[in-house]
Amino acid sequence: MGRALIGGMLRAKLAEPKQITAARRDEEARQELVRRFGVHATGDNRKAVAGADIVILAVKPQVSRAVLAEIAPKISKKQLVISVMAGIPTSAISKALKKPCAVVRAMPNTPCLVDAGATAICAGVHAGDSDLALAEHVFSSVGLVVRLPESAMDAVTGLSGSGPVYLFMVIEAMIDAGVKVGIPRAVAAKLAAQTVFGAAKLVIESGKHPAILKDEVTTPGGTAINAIHVLEAKGLRSVLIDAIVAATQRSQELSRLYAD
Repeated sequence: MGRALIGGMLRAKLAEPKQITAARRDEEARQELVRRFGVHATGDNRKAVAGADIVILAVKPQVSRAVLAEIAPKISKKQLVISVMAGIPTSAISKALKKPCAVVRAMPNTPCLVDAGATAICAGVHAGDSDLALAEHVFSSVGLVVRLPESAMDAVTGLSGSGPVYLFMVIEAMIDAGVKVGIPRAVAAKLAAQTVFGAAKLVIESGKHPAILKDEVTTPGGTAINAIHVLEAKGLRSVLIDAIVAATQRSQELSRLYAD
């Protein structure tokens, strides 16, 4: 996610390469960032955050405590800290950093890698409208951004944060189905991916409810209604709803765990 944000900010000209410092433990990964983007790279998190205007925490939540403890002495209350760590409340971040700096929590998803991400952001207690606007500016470089209260962030994690995984599985199943009915796998892959992309684009650009779009292509006695019958009988809606609820609940568990 950090790499996606670097690429997006540079493409949108929000910053020059030399204004960005990326921290990675792995030497090879650091050199790749330098070659690809021309940014500074270091293996020292403290060096990366020292003097920065914006600090983006793009690390796994499981290592958040160690990373926050490491950088806390170098963080100043004038800096904006943006976290993309799933399930970590802004209050926990502020507590770990031991100072009243502005913290914005964000939940992006992996399509940020192709500038088609969906990101929700919320403000911590010390973050104001200008901090949210700055964070929104950053994530707008890689896709759609919405503002929500922090109480909704776990639900966002379940819906759009983890959402690409559900659709990857749908695309994979469509590809296998295409092969089963006689379409070469490479062709089936192109058709399945483009179908999902096109359907999403139609929902966004038409402004119509998905149910209306569904009805518009469902003719009496046709192929689509027969497929819908099977999907409803197999519980497609219930399975997707249950998956999103399960992911949301896991994010809530992480929130409670790291709030302690």
